Amino acid sequence: MKVDIQPGTYVLAVSGGVDSMVLLDLLRQQPGVKLVVAHFDHGIRPDSSFDRELVQRTARTHGLPFVYHEGKLGPGASEDMARKARYTFLNDVKQASNARAIITAHHHDDALETAIINLLRGTGRKGLSSLHANQLIHRPMLHIEKQAIRQYANDQGLLWREDSTNQDTKYLRNYVRHRLLSEFDSDSRQKLRDIITNAAKINEELDTQLMNYLHVQANAGKLDRQTFLRLPHSVSKEVMAAWLRSQGVRDFDTKALERLVVAAKTLAPGKSADVLRGHALKVTTKYLALMSPDR
Repeated sequence: MKVDIQPGTYVLAVSGGVDSMVLLDLLRQQPGVKLVVAHFDHGIRPDSSFDRELVQRTARTHGLPFVYHEGKLGPGASEDMARKARYTFLNDVKQASNARAIITAHHHDDALETAIINLLRGTGRKGLSSLHANQLIHRPMLHIEKQAIRQYANDQGLLWREDSTNQDTKYLRNYVRHRLLSEFDSDSRQKLRDIITNAAKINEELDTQLMNYLHVQANAGKLDRQTFLRLPHSVSKEVMAAWLRSQGVRDFDTKALERLVVAAKTLAPGKSADVLRGHALKVTTKYLALMSPDR
């Protein structure tokens, strides 16, 4: 099994589960790759300290620097809360260690699960290909299936810990994993993988066109309202979403997007609509502007 990473210093997120322990074993053998092993203890399970101890011992065995943080989120923490806390920690470690990027152990099955989850949540076209690598987060095992990862771990005699919450289907990801994706045969899995790959290509092309549209606006940071009014409704939503992201507003859902597009096209000049966390969409005759909380 092979993963490709360019030489440099990286923050490797290691939970103690089989996926990240395998990735740690693979990357520690790569010449020119320097790892900072980072472990985030969410504080959701009472036995989570044992995960940290395993990762710390393994990092020490291989002479790798190790950092960790105790989140103390509690058993009621949501998946989204846990994810945000984890990535805040990883980004802090990346900055402190002057690393090139964060590396995570997401694999082929994770990408399929994420696509299904986002379809169920109605996240739109970008949700199908949201689990991908970029300059800040590298995911070198996205081409490797879970079965192969377990086989490698067994063959190499690696130690790992099973997260007991991974069996709890009250969490959406676990429900998708155990109740939905487990029913897919190999052909169905490959078809879904092909759909995700194709969606990623289409999304990249669409995003390029959307950025070109935003760059030709007469006023920086504003949208020409008259042009926006003439766009088909589905295109308006894509433009609105791209514009909000370009302004640093990202945590909107499909309902909020629909509401803002309708407001942009129907509100009287001088009126405004709430966006998120104090941001407001200001509507004039000529343009649409995003007002931040400090203005």
